[in-house]
Amino acid sequence: MILYPAIDLKDGNCVRLYKGEMEQATVFNDNPAAQALAFVEAGCEWLHLVDLNGAFAGEPVNGAAVDAILEQTKVPAQLGGGIRDMATIERWLNKGLARVILGTVAVEDPTLVRDAARAFPGQVAIGLDARNGMVATRGWAEETDINVTDLARQFEDAGVAALIYTDINRDGAMQGPNVEATAALARAVSIPVIASGGVSSLADLRALKDTGAPLDGAISGRALYDGAIDLKEALDLLKA
Repeated sequence: MILYPAIDLKDGNCVRLYKGEMEQATVFNDNPAAQALAFVEAGCEWLHLVDLNGAFAGEPVNGAAVDAILEQTKVPAQLGGGIRDMATIERWLNKGLARVILGTVAVEDPTLVRDAARAFPGQVAIGLDARNGMVATRGWAEETDINVTDLARQFEDAGVAALIYTDINRDGAMQGPNVEATAALARAVSIPVIASGGVSSLADLRALKDTGAPLDGAISGRALYDGAIDLKEALDLLKA
């Protein structure tokens, strides 16, 4: 399993939200590129970036911060938030992103996801953000009546690189991930699944690993900034 340290970008800063609420943002670093470099120097082999403003605006907002991260680090990075057309997908991948994450358009324009996955093999992931098992879109502000697993199965044959499953009620709350739901999703589809939301201890990472489900990795944010997870121990655990 891969550990993906999360760098959530709001107004040019590296922040963490509490349960997806933009008003409840804690700034952890006003230099996202320096934070990214610190993660890489500590041994992280991937970066998970989110343009929070972009998720609400429907277009990239924190582009300068992402550019700086890509310039200063040499590990693959994936980015989500406000990526909703082919031109934006192409622009980001041309700038050096390893993977774009499409969330809202997976619900609103699934054809775009399929076209992008076909045009850029291995470089398109889907962000599945859910409250109580139902998908939420547009920066988690809009709820749908679409079941997470049902939506995931629609893309089984699309060539999508990964599914990033976030339980919104766990995100930033330091209460542990939804291990059962994450493992169930990983078993229900053939697309690699990345766990997100609430990963706040080594025990959480161990619990995800011990499910035996074919998980690609886990994303953690606040716990890495707060020191609740020792980064070296986490990397060793997931590599073992």
